[in-house]
Amino acid sequence: MYILYTLTLAFATLLSLPWWALQMLRHGKYRAGLSERLGLVPQRIKETARPGCVWIHAVSVGEVLAISTLFRELEAAFPRVPVFLSTTTLTGQQLARERFSSERVFYLPLDFGFCLRPYLRLLRPQLLILAETEFWPNLLHLSKAQGAAVAIVNARISDRSFPRYRLFRRLFGPVLADVDLFLAQTEEDRRRLVEIGASAENAQVSGNLKFDIRLSANSPLVADLRRGLPQDKGSPVIVCGSTTEGEEALLLAAFQQVLREHPSAVMVLAPRHPERFGAVANLIAGSGLSYVKRSTWKKDCRLAGGVFLLDSVGELAAVYALATVAFVGGSLVPVGGHNILEPAQHAVAVMTGPHTANFREIVRIFEQGGALRVVTAETLAAELLQLLRDQQQREALGQRAQALFREHTGATQRMMEALRPLITRAAGAP
Repeated sequence: MYILYTLTLAFATLLSLPWWALQMLRHGKYRAGLSERLGLVPQRIKETARPGCVWIHAVSVGEVLAISTLFRELEAAFPRVPVFLSTTTLTGQQLARERFSSERVFYLPLDFGFCLRPYLRLLRPQLLILAETEFWPNLLHLSKAQGAAVAIVNARISDRSFPRYRLFRRLFGPVLADVDLFLAQTEEDRRRLVEIGASAENAQVSGNLKFDIRLSANSPLVADLRRGLPQDKGSPVIVCGSTTEGEEALLLAAFQQVLREHPSAVMVLAPRHPERFGAVANLIAGSGLSYVKRSTWKKDCRLAGGVFLLDSVGELAAVYALATVAFVGGSLVPVGGHNILEPAQHAVAVMTGPHTANFREIVRIFEQGGALRVVTAETLAAELLQLLRDQQQREALGQRAQALFREHTGATQRMMEALRPLITRAAGAP
C-alpha cells in the first residue's frame, strides 16, 4: 500500500510541477525552505539534534499558536528531552521561529522516504506529535517503524473531509493503525476518527488547544495604534480578520455605510493570505476609501475615517483587543471559517458568517451561549450598525464570549497527562 501511495504521490507531484513553479514565480510561495522540504537537514538542526527528542508538526499559524502552550509544557516537564517543531507554510515557520528557538524549527519534508529519512535518522524521535489532521502516511509509517510513538493532538475531522476519509476507509485503516493516541477536540471528532479507521481504545476527547491560547494585547503595534486611533467613543474600530477572496468587497461596502453614521470610524482589514495583500490594497483603492498599509504606516500618523490594511503576519490576534466589533472571515464564503476565540478572549463582540464548518463545535458553544452574532452577506451591514448603536448589547456579547472562552480552558493539561506515558524514561525523561 505504501509503495502505491508513494508512486501516486510522485505522479501527482510531477503532474503539478508547473503549478508549483508558477506559485513560486508569482508569489514566492513554497520557495522558502525548499531544500529542507526535499530532505536536506539544515546545519542549525544538525547542531542541536539529539536522539530521543519530541517532534511536533503544526501546519501553519493557527496550529503553531494552538500548540505553543503544549510545546512549553513539554519542555518544562521533560527538560532533558529536546522538542523540535516543523511547519508547512512560510507564515507558520516565521511565527514558530519568533516563539521558539530557530535551532529547533524546520520545514516538514515532503512525504517521500528519501526526504523523511535524513530527519528521522538524525532526530530519532521517541514521540511524534501531529496537530489536527496531518495524516501523512509515510511520515507515520517510517516514524513508527523506527520505534517512535505517534500521537495526533487537537484532532478534528471537518464536515468537508469526513465523506472523503470515510470513502477510503480501507486505505486509511493501516495508516491510522500507526497512531498510538488520538486526542480529539470533541466527541463528534472522536466518533468520526473511529469511523474512518482509528482504534476506539486509542481515541480520547481532550478538548481544543485553541481555548488555551493566551494572547497579549501589549504588542508594540497595539500600543502605537492606540495612540493613532481616534480617542472618542463615537469613533468605532472594526477589526475584520482572516478575510478571504469574495469577503473584502462586502466588508468595505458595509464600512461605507458605517462611515455615514461614524465619519471617523476605522476598519482594520487583515487578509488571511499574504499573497493577497496587494490585490486587497487595490480593492480598497478602487472603493474610494482612504487607507494606509501597516507596512508603510508611521506611528505618528493619525487614523480616522478609513481602512488600516494589516499586511503583516502574526499581529492580528493582538490587534483584536482594539476592536469595538470584530468580524472573523473565511465565513461569508464557503471556506470553513477561522478562529473566533482570538477576539473572544479580549471580551470583544464577535461576528462571523454562516460557513464555519472548520470550527463547528466552538461556534455551537458560542451561539448557544449567546456570545456570537452570525450574519450573511445580506445582513452584514445592518447587524454591524445595530451593534455599533447598542453599546449595552455589544458589551454584553463580548463579556459572554470572554466568559465562555475561560470556561473551556484546560485542554493542554489533559493532553499532557495523556502524552506523558508515551515519553519513555530511556530517553532521559523524569
